[in-house]
Amino acid sequence: MAKLIGLTLVGLLLAFYKNHQSSYQTRLAAVREVTPVELPNCDLIKGIGMYMDEEVKYELRQRFTFKREEMNERIASVLQDSETVSPPAFLPAETGAEDLEILPNGLAFFSTGLEYPGIKSFDPNTPGKILLMNLNEKNPAVLELEITGNNFDKSSFNPHGVSTFTDEDNAVYLLVVNHPDFKSTVEVFKFQEEERSLLHLRTITHELLPSINDIAAVGPESFYATNDHYFADPYLKSWEMYLGLSWSNVVYYSPDKVQVLAEGFDFANGIGISPNGKHVYIAELLAHKIHVYEKHANWTLTPLKTLNFDTLVDNISVDPVTGDLWVGCHPNGMRIFFYDAENPPGSEVLRIQNILSEEPKVTVVYAENGTVLQGSTVASVYKGKLLIGTVYHRALYCDL
Repeated sequence: MAKLIGLTLVGLLLAFYKNHQSSYQTRLAAVREVTPVELPNCDLIKGIGMYMDEEVKYELRQRFTFKREEMNERIASVLQDSETVSPPAFLPAETGAEDLEILPNGLAFFSTGLEYPGIKSFDPNTPGKILLMNLNEKNPAVLELEITGNNFDKSSFNPHGVSTFTDEDNAVYLLVVNHPDFKSTVEVFKFQEEERSLLHLRTITHELLPSINDIAAVGPESFYATNDHYFADPYLKSWEMYLGLSWSNVVYYSPDKVQVLAEGFDFANGIGISPNGKHVYIAELLAHKIHVYEKHANWTLTPLKTLNFDTLVDNISVDPVTGDLWVGCHPNGMRIFFYDAENPPGSEVLRIQNILSEEPKVTVVYAENGTVLQGSTVASVYKGKLLIGTVYHRALYCDL
């Protein structure tokens, strides 16, 4: 009898494990292959995700000993005819651009150098940076924004999602999700356009913000934020994700009020707001969904509809002119979380038009198997140009 009970328990455990593994692979779209979709004219953005081997690094250190303040002028000439070399002491190598934000005047901010538990990092010992690119230039190049302020530790800067807010005096505030020592904070900067620098104003932490992924700013110190996990501890996060607990949420933060507005997500990820400010869009990465919420005057949210996809939806950018959603996606999540250089993760960009209508139009604008671009996380448009960023690889600049 004891053997029969033991055998039954083993059978039940094996059945549970098999069903769970099947569910886990479905959530990660583990068997999906991307169908390539090309754009007519794309260039890698020099200064983001340029790989170097150790011999090249050593040679460049011997040849170039200029000071850091000379970097932005000299780096352009060094990289002018190269897609594979960048001096390691001045710009990160293979650090990607996990998120980006474009101002109405064409200045684009890039969040680079993210280190995230369970995700590959090609350059783990280099602090993250915020880069700037002027899309109005004929051949735009990125430059690193100097961070000023006495209370900010640049050595532990680990930037993730970014969002901007412009006040009535046209002052621009850049809010950045930061993971110093794998904690979660929001750093508030004021953009100094003439100096091409960021003045650090304050660091925001809160118990309801344990694992921030992305933010949508609604004031200099107010925002909606997605927590991609319920737990803050990396070990507990891994089990939360593996078991599919769907405990992540969306929080509204202001100096006066902090509250959870929506919950029950399987890895809440990107978040965006419609141009008229009436709707909030939330990407649920491992459920392959984008949720549409109505935003009220008291900042609360009411669910309106949900769109389903066959890809893992990451960051959401909203075109301020058309209201279209541009979404960086992972066609196969297994390859993101379990990196194999011989079988790298691909990239995919979706455009969603008329999302509030009964039949939104969803178009795959760009898709690639990882040969050019690995692990796309964000896509955003400006005057017929498309920028695509990745979690740890490169960034692309394309004509539409």
